[in-house]
Amino acid sequence: MANAKLSEAAKTFIVQSVACFDTPSVVVEAVRKEFGAMVTRQTVEGYDPTKKAGAALSSKWRALFAETRKTFLEDTATIAISHRAVRLRALQRMADKAETMGNMSLAAQLHKQAAEEVGNAYTNRRELTGKDGKDLPAPTAPVTIFQLPDNGRS
Repeated sequence: MANAKLSEAAKTFIVQSVACFDTPSVVVEAVRKEFGAMVTRQTVEGYDPTKKAGAALSSKWRALFAETRKTFLEDTATIAISHRAVRLRALQRMADKAETMGNMSLAAQLHKQAAEEVGNAYTNRRELTGKDGKDLPAPTAPVTIFQLPDNGRS
């Protein structure tokens, strides 16, 4: 039976899920597994105030959505893949599996990606000091351009 009366917990779950950018299809499946309730994608969209379907959402759910979205966007520390060590461990597992399967091309790509990860290829960090935190080397003297004699041609 689709769209049965949802409990407050299920509604909270839906609002928080869509606030964390889960797609309606993902939320439908999660609600089914978590609460045993059948909802449609359209019902889920009704709990998203950024969608036309959620335009009439009550202020209670709008406030929960806004707070959840704000927290989600600010707190990447709770997302495992945002940490380099987690990404490297995953790359290690994938590279090991690729090698065991004899897929050396994929293994080589994964090794390259891990090397880039360790070498900060995926960060925006810029080093403004020299090696080991020492001062940058002094810039070389600019080339001096001097005036050539005009030899009476002006």
